[in-house]
Amino acid sequence: MAKPGKDPRLEQRRILVIDDSAAVCAALEVLFALHGARVIGAGSPGEGLAALRDEPVDLVIQDMNFRREATTGEEGVALFHDIRRAYPDLPIVLMTAWTHLETAVELVKAGAADYIAKPWDDARLLTTVRNLLDLGRARAEAGVLRRRQREARAALALRFNLCGAVYESEAMHTLIAMATQVAHADVPVLITGPNGSGKEILADIIQANSAVRAGPYVKVNLGALPGELIEAELFGTEAGAFTGARARVGRFEAADGGTLFLDELGNLAAAGQAKLLRVLQTGQFEHLGSNRTRSARVRIVAATNMDLRAAIRSGDFREDLYYRLNVIELEVPPLAARPEDIIPLACHFLEGAHSLSAGAEQALVQYPWPGNVRELRNVIRRACLLSESAEIGAAALSLPALAREPGDAPQPERSAVETALARSAGNVSRAARELGLSRQALYRRMERLGLKSDP
Repeated sequence: MAKPGKDPRLEQRRILVIDDSAAVCAALEVLFALHGARVIGAGSPGEGLAALRDEPVDLVIQDMNFRREATTGEEGVALFHDIRRAYPDLPIVLMTAWTHLETAVELVKAGAADYIAKPWDDARLLTTVRNLLDLGRARAEAGVLRRRQREARAALALRFNLCGAVYESEAMHTLIAMATQVAHADVPVLITGPNGSGKEILADIIQANSAVRAGPYVKVNLGALPGELIEAELFGTEAGAFTGARARVGRFEAADGGTLFLDELGNLAAAGQAKLLRVLQTGQFEHLGSNRTRSARVRIVAATNMDLRAAIRSGDFREDLYYRLNVIELEVPPLAARPEDIIPLACHFLEGAHSLSAGAEQALVQYPWPGNVRELRNVIRRACLLSESAEIGAAALSLPALAREPGDAPQPERSAVETALARSAGNVSRAARELGLSRQALYRRMERLGLKSDP
């Protein structure tokens, strides 16, 4: 419990004050000591940098000039850049006279946390320091979380074949880890999610880590086949079964002893659904035009972007088939709901031939990606073909402006919100732009996640 008169947000925090005025250092030491913080004083840039090397510091307050005759602020600018290079995440508050306001604003854009004009207002300074210390703590915790997540991803990649999956988000890590867990079980898996979100890569991971990975792996996109040919593709045909039909094996026979991936399952017609249910129950089927019963042992992985429960209610999908397939369901979220994956995926699609400017990265993160990963891949490939330089700018992405209805935006994860707030030094407006949300929407999201903004 905090001591009487002490501020729990400041108590035992270490604040380095770099100012050539002993009176300024003493005044700040008294101010922060009253609230429980400890001030380390330094009279020059050299002393300040030495103090940073000697012991951990939670926040720096630095002056802009360190000689009586100096008025340009050049020393403060150089000191700021020295600190930022060595300690990129350390909050820095600039103490500046009004004549250096423009310089201070430029440094804030370059990564300084805030600036305070001399003579300062104690209440405002305390509020600024409290907020920055809270943000620094959240940033440190987010850093620890990101490091643990990286370690967990690396450990998973060592144990399993992840088929080149590219991701950073915790949502995709949880999903891929679950796919590796169920891969060895001899049960059907149903993968759901919007078009282009990455359902096929999950199917690949399941097959690559399954007990039948040495067997055939057959893929069929039911959505790309005419309805009258789907059954023939799945179960095979006899010559003359219909006009122009030739004898051929179906996908089930081809996948015997391995895995059959049925993409766009919702496109399967009623007759095909009945036959698929029978195969799942008995392993038996007949070629079209034949009475001979055949058998195959196949691991089924199915995928669909359709709401199968709604299709059951409308009579378009068999309920018994749904429950037969849905032993394990893996739901892939849309790309906009996992913004941490956008830049890693974009860099992967660049294939080392180009790089992205900061503006391009911001545009990619802000865009809602209705076409998901597939759209992102196409955007990057087009930009690589059309860009006249090695660095791709925002304009080269040619992203369309899409209108959103209120409430349509996918909700970012907690880690994405914390990361955006850390990158923007707690500026909610900037964090909202990075996440593709309005400021009010981000405030609501922060409230639901229990994240605090300025007090």
